[in-house]
Amino acid sequence: MTTLTVRDLDDAIAKQLRIRAAEHGRSAEAEHREILRAALLAGQPSLARQQAAQGIASVTYEGLPVDRARPAIACGRAPLTTAKA
Repeated sequence: MTTLTVRDLDDAIAKQLRIRAAEHGRSAEAEHREILRAALLAGQPSLARQQAAQGIASVTYEGLPVDRARPAIACGRAPLTTAKA
């Protein structure tokens, strides 16, 4: 595991960290870890979201990639199909 030192932290922020830690029944250090974990992992898509994105990326129009700037309905194209790998 890595050790992280935070320098020049505003006193008001440190106080809020201690208060939040007490509210959650943790040490300030444990609360800091949880805040970092939640903030950094929140941006990572779930497996289901990744699979959905891959499915959307495989959608084609008669074998050609879909023009994402011009939806099929708006420009009168035929229905979309899924590319076969």
